[in-house]
Amino acid sequence: MNYPPSDRDEEKRLAVLEEYGIHATLSEAGFNRLVHLTANIFNAPIVLISLIETERQLFAASIGVATCETPRDISFCAHAIRQPDIMVIQDTHQDVRFRDNPLVTGEPFIRFYAGIPLRNQEGFALGTLCIIDRVPRQGLSVGDKQNMCDLAALVMDRLEMRRLERARSASQYRFENIAHTSPDAIICADESGTITFWNAAAGKMLGYDANEIIGRNVSVLVPDGLVGRLQRLAGASGGARPGSTLELKVRSAAGVWIPVELSASTWVDQDRVSFGAILRDITERRRNEERLFQLAHMDHLTGLANRTLLGSCLEQTLRDEDAAIIMLVDLDGFKDVNDNLGHAGGDAVLVDVGFKLQNCVRSGDVVARMGGDEFALLLPGLSDAKRAAEIADHIIDEITKIVTVDGQPVNIGASVGIVLYPIHGLTIQELLTSADLALYQAKAEGRHCRRFFTRELRELSQAKRSYQGELGRAYDQDEFELFYQPQVRLADGAIVGAEALLRWRHPQKGLLGPAVFLPALESGPWAERVGEWVIRTACRQAAAWRDRGVSDFRIGVNLFSAQFRTGTLAQQVRAILRETGLSPQALELEITENIILRQDEHMLRPLRELRADGVGIAFDDYGTGYASLSMLKHYPVTRLKVDQTFVRAMVDSPPDAAIVRAILYLGSSFKLEVIAEGVETFEQCERLKKKGCLEAQGFLFGKPMPAAEFAERLGLER
Repeated sequence: MNYPPSDRDEEKRLAVLEEYGIHATLSEAGFNRLVHLTANIFNAPIVLISLIETERQLFAASIGVATCETPRDISFCAHAIRQPDIMVIQDTHQDVRFRDNPLVTGEPFIRFYAGIPLRNQEGFALGTLCIIDRVPRQGLSVGDKQNMCDLAALVMDRLEMRRLERARSASQYRFENIAHTSPDAIICADESGTITFWNAAAGKMLGYDANEIIGRNVSVLVPDGLVGRLQRLAGASGGARPGSTLELKVRSAAGVWIPVELSASTWVDQDRVSFGAILRDITERRRNEERLFQLAHMDHLTGLANRTLLGSCLEQTLRDEDAAIIMLVDLDGFKDVNDNLGHAGGDAVLVDVGFKLQNCVRSGDVVARMGGDEFALLLPGLSDAKRAAEIADHIIDEITKIVTVDGQPVNIGASVGIVLYPIHGLTIQELLTSADLALYQAKAEGRHCRRFFTRELRELSQAKRSYQGELGRAYDQDEFELFYQPQVRLADGAIVGAEALLRWRHPQKGLLGPAVFLPALESGPWAERVGEWVIRTACRQAAAWRDRGVSDFRIGVNLFSAQFRTGTLAQQVRAILRETGLSPQALELEITENIILRQDEHMLRPLRELRADGVGIAFDDYGTGYASLSMLKHYPVTRLKVDQTFVRAMVDSPPDAAIVRAILYLGSSFKLEVIAEGVETFEQCERLKKKGCLEAQGFLFGKPMPAAEFAERLGLER
């Protein structure tokens, strides 16, 4: 291990450190706010204000570590205080000084370190402000370094104030002795307001030398009312007592009024009263604090609040308000914007969305960007669900309006999840989780809509987590099976194919339909393996039926988005077709809008390859979601499946009948086949035939059934 070098001024440095009187972790809120501010600005899991003593480094304040100290000989900060600037280690594993350090090989597993020395007025480094990550980083930009310097200055401000408070609580003599070297302006006066002490920093701030100001009344610097306040402060007897901190303006020798923060104390010694005041010019500090706060709590792109500030506002709202509404807003179709216009175009759209969201709510409401294309709204004091629905609808309408970016029209949508406090939750985590579930439901139901949280959504979420733990067993023990629903030719009722539908024969719960377990399967690690099993099983069954005389039989199989992850879908399907002997023309792969809306090469390439092989590609549930007509041009689709909601309603609903006609017209225009789902009555069947629909499936022709039962429908003996 490489140890830090000895320091010939170490004895003096340690003596200076002792003046601050810090021997344990500080409980002062100001220091905790600074480490949290630093963590937010740098997105760092660990931040330390580390003081280097003789044998240890003490964490005066920290976030992300369980301990409050480490031995000095393994401390990174013991090296950093020897540096004139910020010490940055991009990857400890590549640094011979630290790669074997126990803080690298064990907790907290440091990979990245950046520490800036905390130096007092005389230049002695007391310790560091440092950021630590468990993964390597590229280093710090010029802006990052400036932020580190400004944060270190704020830490030293607080440390210096602590040193002065400690000194003045000891005695006036001790206070004045420390004040000589303080970077803060220090003034002492007697009970009549006559100035008795004036340090160099006061001279620098206000322009008076000590010999021209000592003996004059403090009223030359401050408003007359302040002298009276100081005299009232000394009304009670006793020893040294710190007074309240206040902000005011003091007058310099040049007549300029300077904004300062003043902290006053009094001493009563032999019935004589003395005042001590610490003055800090807050002009630059306020500017830096505001800038750093903005950096830590505001989204740099949109100027909205970020996730951190939203959390703080939620915390305050839950503490102060009886009711509130929280909304999560996710953009629909935003990926297309980035793909087509690049990230600059995407950024322009996000800024526009942020502006629209602010215009949709009241001035006191909070609009935050959670990251990516997700936003959040906090509406304190609002409890009316009807009003919340109106706001959400207004948001959707505004975001849907076409905007122009670089001369190109951009059309996106929005999904909104809504929760009511306290009805839907009492904690921040509970409310945000519930809002996320409502948002997920809105997107699952076709996007471009709003949904309120319901208790059923939480139950479904819990069931989803429960099922996810059982899917591995179900796959290994062959608990999955396929049912087949007939697809018929409307002209003569002949069966021309089937859709293979997944079922789970659960050992305790019996036969489960996909609505129960599919959300758990699609979001978990087993989707790809189960999806491959479905294709293989369906192809094997279809090949067997075709071999037994059912010529021109087609099998439809639903794809999961997870099956596109590895990029091997085309090779996988080809291998299954060779293995089972099924003709590519006998297989139809069905894709949903959730897949089609991604529209990237990772998805398009395998579908194009399979389409070139002769495999059919069907767009399931067409017309229910947000997919645009241009999707039909980009995707190698061969068939549209009219969603059952339109088919079931078309007899009594002219708008639904019009949608069915429109989809049939689209199919004809794009030279695509069309099949209607959910046909349950003879009247629906006749209406579809009259509109030119050639094929259909639904309970009128047969429910999903096991393979043996389906074989009987085909007229095959078992």
